[in-house]
Amino acid sequence: MVAALFVAKGGCYFGLDGVDPWDEERDARKYRGPWTVVAHPPCERWGRYWSGGPSARVRRVKGDDGGCFASALAAVRKFGGVLEHPEASHAWRAFALNVPPRAGGWVSADLDGGFTCCVEQGHYGHQARKATWLYANGATSLPELHWGPSAGARLDEGFHSKAERDAARARGQAPRKRLSKAQNIATPTAFRDLLLSIARTAVQP
Repeated sequence: MVAALFVAKGGCYFGLDGVDPWDEERDARKYRGPWTVVAHPPCERWGRYWSGGPSARVRRVKGDDGGCFASALAAVRKFGGVLEHPEASHAWRAFALNVPPRAGGWVSADLDGGFTCCVEQGHYGHQARKATWLYANGATSLPELHWGPSAGARLDEGFHSKAERDAARARGQAPRKRLSKAQNIATPTAFRDLLLSIARTAVQP
């Protein structure tokens, strides 16, 4: 059995044999074991646009996720398993985790026996490249993944301000079709199965 923490209600972790899904209603911060875990803590306040972006009307606080990341990390360390977050997540430095190389490969993450890597979900069926950082602990073996750039598209156009976007339009750069929020955050089935396979090799550290 694997506990899937911080997952979407009715999403890809529901209806699977051997998987106990914890959606927002169950509140994965209350998970107390005993199964190994796959954790997808919310990332809005940890990513590149943690502030809400240049057009945000409400001032955001970096890392203000109600303790979700801390809870997910503690669960992986205690029960074994793997945690997923966007590449460049500020949570890594906030929790003293080593930043993995962009080119791929598992490296030591901390002094708790954890390992971390950077992998693109575009290799596993996502429409975008969706670079992702993983943190694993307790796994008896870590798989060789598809490292390096995938063939997926960018999640956004790479602009940090309206001025940059306007300048690009003035140069004749057409708008790039963006994925919806649901498409962005979706976990491809092949990537889900990969994470579950890592968790199923784990023992409590």
